Amino acid sequence: MERQEIGLSGIEASRVALGVMRFAKKTQEEATEAVRCALNSGIDFFDTADIYGRGLSSQMLGQAFRDLGVDRDDVIIQTKAGIRPGECYDFSRAHLERALDEELERLGTDHVDFFLLHRPDPLVDVVELANTLEGFIEDGKVLHLGVSNMNPWQVDLLQSALDEDFEVNQLQFGLGHTQMVSLGLHANMVHAVCAPGSGMIEHARVSGITIQAWSPLQYGTFAGTFIGNPDFAELNEALEEVAAAHDATPTAIACAWILRHPARMQVICGATSPDHIAQAASAMKVRLTREEWWKLYRAAGNDLP
Repeated sequence: MERQEIGLSGIEASRVALGVMRFAKKTQEEATEAVRCALNSGIDFFDTADIYGRGLSSQMLGQAFRDLGVDRDDVIIQTKAGIRPGECYDFSRAHLERALDEELERLGTDHVDFFLLHRPDPLVDVVELANTLEGFIEDGKVLHLGVSNMNPWQVDLLQSALDEDFEVNQLQFGLGHTQMVSLGLHANMVHAVCAPGSGMIEHARVSGITIQAWSPLQYGTFAGTFIGNPDFAELNEALEEVAAAHDATPTAIACAWILRHPARMQVICGATSPDHIAQAASAMKVRLTREEWWKLYRAAGNDLP
């Protein structure tokens, strides 16, 4: 299975990771089976957050590791914090310290490999935040840092006060959410606008940050999957054709489309079905041609300026 360095951290991981947001809606047995399938498929990177199932997803992930007898050193664990559901986004020391300690307890570990700030906090005190995050690293609770859902200026603002580099920016990206590519292609056009996604890929490549693509098979935000969806007939036809050429499945090809980008993105697979997890993981064996990548991009409804 193909692996990659996450940011400039020195940590190598599977290019497809398992996101456990949906674990809270499953039984513990189903969650454990999903983790087992991920491990058997070559996935060793697991992504969670304190708000997933109000902590239940992380608890179930930790239990799955224990049920399977997983050695802590054999897996890479990432969590996120900074959202107070229904209230606000909060990067204060008090909130982040409490959130991290609770996550460590749920996961049954004394540290996470990556700790991400989940969404931008407009009231952030960057000096307090820097002291908080660097304290996590000094205490050994966090090895590396990252952000999620942030544009280049938001990343740079937070980074300006930090000695430690951000290694990750987790962003929605896939054939149903191609804005980060499309906006770049339409730069300097009459109709070009400054919009969400502008410069994110380029900023990550210059900064050495790994983009983690969340909801890679979704259209919209949480509207549903485009795989097998009749509303995306042209895209599915193209996926089937490319899949046949690679002896793969449309799910694998949709994930391989992300992996083909030279930014060396990592795919966060949010599936809980063992079959879907295995299909997503198999994308690590597929290398799309340039022509196949563009064919899928255009079939997703994108024009070329």
